[in-house]
Amino acid sequence: MHKRSAYLLVLAVTTLILIGIVMLFSTGAYAPDSHGDEFSFLKKQSFWLGVGFAGAIACSLVDYHWWQKTCHFWLGAAIVLLVLCFIHPIGMRLNGSSRWVHAGPLTFQPSELAKLAAVVFIAWWFSKREEVEKGFLQGFAFPFAVTGVILLLVITETDLGSTLLIGGTVLLMMFVAGTKLRYLGPLVLSGLLGLLAVAWRISERQSRLLAFLNPEKYQETEGHQQLMGLIAFGSGGIDGLGLGNGRQKMLYLPYAHTDFIFPVIGEELGLKVTLLIVFCYLLVLTAGILISLNAKDRFGMLVGFGLTAVLALQAAINIGVTTSLLPNKGLPLPYISYGGSNLFFSLICVGILINIYRQGKDTSASAKTRLTVRVRHLKRI
Repeated sequence: MHKRSAYLLVLAVTTLILIGIVMLFSTGAYAPDSHGDEFSFLKKQSFWLGVGFAGAIACSLVDYHWWQKTCHFWLGAAIVLLVLCFIHPIGMRLNGSSRWVHAGPLTFQPSELAKLAAVVFIAWWFSKREEVEKGFLQGFAFPFAVTGVILLLVITETDLGSTLLIGGTVLLMMFVAGTKLRYLGPLVLSGLLGLLAVAWRISERQSRLLAFLNPEKYQETEGHQQLMGLIAFGSGGIDGLGLGNGRQKMLYLPYAHTDFIFPVIGEELGLKVTLLIVFCYLLVLTAGILISLNAKDRFGMLVGFGLTAVLALQAAINIGVTTSLLPNKGLPLPYISYGGSNLFFSLICVGILINIYRQGKDTSASAKTRLTVRVRHLKRI
C-alpha cells in the first residue's frame, strides 16, 4: 500500500482540483465581486494553481530537510507577516477580520504561512532529540509557548477557524511525538473553553454560536448561510439538478464560490459527487499517514503527519460547517474553494509529502534482502 500512497495522493488531489475548477466556473459569475466578468475568479484561481503547481514540483525535488534547516526563518516570517495584518495600508480588514496582507496586485493570508511554520517548528523541535517529550518544559511548555505566539496573533485577527486549525494540528503532532496526555488533556479543554469565551465576547461570533444552537430563530441573519446550504443539499438529492442549474448560488447563498462551495456541489452534482469528495479527502488522509509512517527519520514523519492533519482537519471543519454540524467558520475547502493563498499552501503540502515519499524507507529492497538471506539459509540446510 505504501508503494501506491504517492499515486493515490496525486490522484485524489487532482480530482479535487478538477471539481473545484468546474464548480468555480459555475459559481463565479454570480459572485458579487466578479463585477460582471464570469471568468474573473477562474482566471485568478488558475494563476495560483500554476504557481502552486510549480511550488509543489520544487518541493517534491528539494530535500525536505531544507525545511528543518530553515524552520526559524519561516517561524519569524510568519510572525512578521501576521503583525503586518494590523498595519495599514499593508494590512487589509475585510468582513470584520484583519487576515490579509496587500502586496502590489497580490493579496494573501499570512495565516497560511503560519500553518506551515507551526508544523515545521514542532517537527524540528521534537526531532532534535527524542527524549524531550519526557519532560514538562521541553516536551510540552516551551514548544507550545512558541507556537502560542502564532495562535495569539491569529486569534487577534478574529480568525477563530484558523486558530482552531493550527492549535489542533500542533496538539496532534505533540501527541504523536510522545507528549504525555496529562499535559495535553487539560490544554485541549481549556483551549476550547477559551475559544468559546473569545467568540462570546465578539458580537458577530456570538450570533453565530446562537444561530448554531437555534438556527430557526436566526435564519434571516447569522444562520442564513447554513440554512441556504441545507436547502441546496436537499434540492440536489442524489443525482443533482445538473451542472450550472443550481439556484442557491444566485445570490441566495453568500460566499458560494469560497467557504460554501460544498453545498453548491451537492445541489448541482448531487450526493454522489459530494461523497466522492469526502472519499478523496479520506484518500489524502490515508496516503499522508502512510507516507509519514514510512519516512526515513523522525522529522519527516512529524512533518508529513502535521501537513496531512492540516489538510484533513480543514476539510472536516468546512464540511462540518456547511452541513450545520459545526458553528460557522471562515475556512475554505482545500483544493476546491476559491482562494489563492490556501490553494498554494495546499499544493506545497503535496510537494513536501511526495519528497518524503521519495526518500522513504525502501520496503521493497528490505523485502528482497530478507528473501535473499532466507534462500541462502535454505541452501545451506
